[in-house]
Amino acid sequence: MDKHDFIPASVPVQGGARVNALTVDVEDYFQVSAFESRIGRDDWRSMAPRIERNVERILSLFEKEQARGTFFTLGWVARRFPHVVRAIVEAGHELASHGLEHKRVTQQTPDEFRADIDHAKKLLEDVSGQPVVGYRAASYSIGEGNLWAHELLAETGHRYSSSIYPVRHDLYGMPHAPRFAFRLHREGIVELPVTTLRIAGRNFPCGGGGFFRLYPYAVSRWAFDRINTRECQPGILYFHPWEIDPDQPRMRGLDVKTRFRHYLNLSRMEHRVERLLTDFRWDRMDRVFAGSISASE
Repeated sequence: MDKHDFIPASVPVQGGARVNALTVDVEDYFQVSAFESRIGRDDWRSMAPRIERNVERILSLFEKEQARGTFFTLGWVARRFPHVVRAIVEAGHELASHGLEHKRVTQQTPDEFRADIDHAKKLLEDVSGQPVVGYRAASYSIGEGNLWAHELLAETGHRYSSSIYPVRHDLYGMPHAPRFAFRLHREGIVELPVTTLRIAGRNFPCGGGGFFRLYPYAVSRWAFDRINTRECQPGILYFHPWEIDPDQPRMRGLDVKTRFRHYLNLSRMEHRVERLLTDFRWDRMDRVFAGSISASE
C-alpha cells in the first residue's frame, strides 16, 4: 500500500490542553516475544506468575495520581486471572485486547488471526462484562505485509488498533506509516501509533517500553512536551507490568541483546512512570481518541 493511501484521523483538543493516552500491555514476564524460543506456551502454566501483584501496583499508582488508562490484556490472563481483569475495569480503566496468547500477527494466517482476536475479545468481554473495542498486536506485529489485519479487526467488532509502530526496528516497524492517528480505508478502523519523534528525517521511538527505560527521564519528558506543544498531538505511553518488577526471575541463556533489552533499568521504571503521570495529563485511549474512533464507525 502506498503511503498516500493513509487517511489522517484528527484528534480534537480536550478542555484546551492536550491529554495523553496511558496504556499497559498486560502480560507476564515469561510471555514476551523475546522468550518464546525458550519458553513454550505449554510451559506458561508451570511458571510462577507475577501478573497479579504487578497489576495491583500499577492500579495503586494510577489511583494515587488520579490517572485512567487502557489495559491491553491477553485473553490467557483473563482466563486464568479473571479477578485481575475485573479489578482493572472496576478501577475505571478501559479494557482492550492484546490477543489470546501473545502470538505475533506475522506468525498467523488470516484465518488464524481472525479466530485469535475473536476468541480473545469474547473472553475479555465475558469476564469483564464490558465491551472491548481496542486491540494491540503482540510486538507491534502489524505492518506492510499484513495490513489485511485491519479488515479482520473491523469484522470482529474492534474499532481501533494500536499495532503499527512507525519506526525502523529489527523486530517490528513500518517506518513510512503516519506518526499520528490514521485509517487505511475511509470506512476502516482507526490506527493509533505509539508516540515517535521525527528528527533529521527519521522516526525515533519515545512512547515507552525499553526505550523509556533506556533514555534519561529528561529526554522522555522533553519528547512528550514537544509532541503536545509543537505538534499539538496527544502522545501514547505504553509499558508492561513486568517492567516495574526488578525482582522477577532471571532467564538463563539469553543472548546479550535480549538480556539488555529486557532487564535494563527495571528498578527505575516505576518511578519514571510516576514522574510522567505527574508532569502530564493522561486518560484512556477510548476517551483521548474518541473523535477519531467514532469517525471510523
